[in-house]
Amino acid sequence: MRLFLLTPTSFQFHNPNPFRSLQSVPLLSITPLRIESRSPSSFKFNVSSLKRNGCSMRHSSVSVKAFDDDSFDFYSGDLIAATYSISSSEGEESDGDYALNVVTETTAQKLGTFPRGRKKHRIRYGINLGLLAFLSLLLLLMDSFAWKIVRMPLPPYFLSLPFFTSAVLVTLAGYVFVPVLDRLKMHEPVRTLGPVTHNRRPTIPTMGGLFFVPIGVVVAIALTKFSSIEVCGAAAATVAFAAIGIVDDSLSLHSDNNNGLSVKIQLLLEAAVGTCFAFWLETARISSPYGMKMLVPLPSPLGLVCLGKLYLVLTSFYFVSMGNLVKATDGLDGLAGGIAALAFVAMAIAVLPICSGLSVFGASMAGACFGFLLHNRYRASVSMGDTGSLALGGALAAMAACSGMFFPLLISSGVAVLEASSVIIQVVYYSSTKRLKGKGCRVFKTIPFHHHLRLSGLKEPVIVTMAYVVTSLLSLSAAYIGLISA
Repeated sequence: MRLFLLTPTSFQFHNPNPFRSLQSVPLLSITPLRIESRSPSSFKFNVSSLKRNGCSMRHSSVSVKAFDDDSFDFYSGDLIAATYSISSSEGEESDGDYALNVVTETTAQKLGTFPRGRKKHRIRYGINLGLLAFLSLLLLLMDSFAWKIVRMPLPPYFLSLPFFTSAVLVTLAGYVFVPVLDRLKMHEPVRTLGPVTHNRRPTIPTMGGLFFVPIGVVVAIALTKFSSIEVCGAAAATVAFAAIGIVDDSLSLHSDNNNGLSVKIQLLLEAAVGTCFAFWLETARISSPYGMKMLVPLPSPLGLVCLGKLYLVLTSFYFVSMGNLVKATDGLDGLAGGIAALAFVAMAIAVLPICSGLSVFGASMAGACFGFLLHNRYRASVSMGDTGSLALGGALAAMAACSGMFFPLLISSGVAVLEASSVIIQVVYYSSTKRLKGKGCRVFKTIPFHHHLRLSGLKEPVIVTMAYVVTSLLSLSAAYIGLISA
């Protein structure tokens, strides 16, 4: 005996309780259903009981969710969302299997959704292909003119080789490490921030920085053959920031309230690493085409600006700022990885006239970010966590500190600066209005700014694409300013 319920909506049965059958099951009597409305397209049916001759199902719930524009993935089992098998009880032999099958869509309706799903699937991959094409063309173009900029012979594919090497290795490593992270149950803690809900599955592995950051660092050191003291210093700063992220992520995974390091402790650790790096810069023999250190190259008519001891303060400030800027953008699938890849390429081009070894480091880290992006694209199978975001911020700050290219880094990180600025504006405005009016007011619906755009109706892939386009333009500007400044 099979009961079919035909409806165009999608059903999911949560925690179904198996119930037993008798030799014959007459028509089931169903008590009234209670419907809870959570959103215009989501309902929950609570079935208090289904009883007839000892056959019951208590405290079961049926979630009903209508298809919307966010439905990218299709599950092969949607046609039969749930099946409750009825077996014999008390030693009695079963006279047959009975099941309650729920058919969510007709065949015509199911087939009607496929073209739209394939279109969105193509758009989803088109974003990454467009980013790859842009980065590849830019790096190959720079390879053809790099010897003119440096005014010395360089190996072929000087920038594109580390980029593609890291990208391929990280892509392959992801297929090994992501399942390992999943088996170890290193899942991203679920944090509810106001009205924002995330489209990620609740069991997404985190701490993806454990496999893509080391590959980017090792490839850069290997290609420079351990001959660049700047690359070794930048690698050490990257690993130090990654260690802070590992501690933060580990505490988040094992704490009851999903909180990691406190903000004050995390800022103190970041400032300590930045300060140590600044003092290392002062004593290390950093190669400089200008014959002296602590210089900030700026476009004409400003030229070279010698900051002296202020250079050390600026270095510490950038280390603390960049780590938190990248962390602020890591809220949507693919957002932080793509922005960081573009910023690394911009810095690789900007520092080329000053330190070619740092260019290799930047290209290698950009390739690592892109390889990770293939696993972190919408919808992500892994997130970088603070392990990855803090490491990327530390790597960018180290590149700027070793070359003095603070201004190009500020330009290429424009989207991240906007994200952090939205947080500051929201907090300041809310605190001010609460003191003056007794009730706090908000400028944005929520923070950071990408969540404000989501609540305004924009889809997640659209927001990420917009961020890529804006960051691409900013990165081109930053690279050009870096070249003319040097």
